Amino acid sequence: MEGLKSPLQPPTYGNLITVLSIDGGGIRGIIPGTILEFLESELQKLDGKDARLADYFDVIAGTSTGGLVTAMSPLPHVTKVTKALQGPKYDGKYLHNLVKEKLGHTRLHETLTNVAIPTFDIKTLQPTVFSTYEAANHPSLDALLSDICIGTSAAPTYLPALYFETQDPTGKVRKFNLIDGGVAANNPTLIAIGEVTKQIIRGSPDFFPIKPMDYGRFLVISLGTGSSKSEEKYEADEASKWGVLGWLTSDGSTPLVNVFTQASADMVDFHLSVVFKALKSEERYLRIQASYIRLLYMRCNQRNETFTCCKAVNKRGMGKNLFTGNVTLT
Repeated sequence: MEGLKSPLQPPTYGNLITVLSIDGGGIRGIIPGTILEFLESELQKLDGKDARLADYFDVIAGTSTGGLVTAMSPLPHVTKVTKALQGPKYDGKYLHNLVKEKLGHTRLHETLTNVAIPTFDIKTLQPTVFSTYEAANHPSLDALLSDICIGTSAAPTYLPALYFETQDPTGKVRKFNLIDGGVAANNPTLIAIGEVTKQIIRGSPDFFPIKPMDYGRFLVISLGTGSSKSEEKYEADEASKWGVLGWLTSDGSTPLVNVFTQASADMVDFHLSVVFKALKSEERYLRIQASYIRLLYMRCNQRNETFTCCKAVNKRGMGKNLFTGNVTLT
C-alpha cells in the first residue's frame, strides 16, 4: 500500500491472528462502515495518517454490504468506505457502475490483506466463498473484485442476480450465477476463521506453530449492522394470513429475508461465543452489535436517502462508544 513503511507481516510476526468480520444488512451497512471509519481514524492518530485497517487485520470477511466494505478496505486509495454507500437507493445499474468505478480491474489476489467474501450460486445451490487463500490454489476463483461485490450484494427481491465467467491459465472456464451471500452466511465470522484454520491444517508457514484449535491466538472483531431487539417485528396471527407475496413484502419490509438473515447472524454469534468460552479464550472474541431506534431506520427507508441516513448515524456518534470493552492483545 502506498505510504506503508514496511510490507505486511505474516500473523506469527505478532503471535496473533487478527480477524475482522462484517455482517450484511442492506442500508444498515452504513453502521459498521461508520464504526470502521472511526476505528481507522483512531488508529491513524496512533500510527500516522497512512494507517489503514488492512494493516491491522490478517483476514477481513464481509457479506453483502459488508462484502463491499471488505473489498474496499484493503485497497489503496479507498479510505472513506461509507462514501461508497452515500447516494440514491440502489438499482442494479447504479450499484454496478459504482462498484466498478471504485474497484476497477482489481482482482481478488491483489488486495493488500486476505479477504473472504461469501456468495450463493443459485445454479449449483451451493455457497461460493471468494477467498484470497483459495484463489492462490484455484485460479478460477480469482475473479474481479467488482464482480464478487456485485454478486454478494445481489439481495433477492432487491437486486438482480449476477452471471459472470472466469478463466484459469489452462483456458478452463468457470461459470457463476450468484446472489447475496447473506442467504448462506449473513455473519461471515465463521467463514473467516474457517479460512485461517484450513491454512493451518495445510501447514502454511505463515501460521506455524499455531494449532487449528488454538483460539487463544485469534483476535476476532465481528461487526453487526445494528439491532433493535426491544422492538417486536411480526406476530403469528398476522403471518398466518400471508401467502407467498406476504412473506416477500409486508408493510414495507421483507419478512422472509429478515428472518433468515437475522437468524443466520445470531446463530453464528451464539456458537462462536460458546466455542471461545469453552476454549477459555472468550476475551479474544468481540461481537459489536449497535442498537438503533426505529425512527432512524424508518427515516432511511422511507426517504430513500442513504446520505441523510449516514449523517443521522454520525450525529448519534455511532462507533465512538463501542470499543470500551477490554480485549487482551498479548
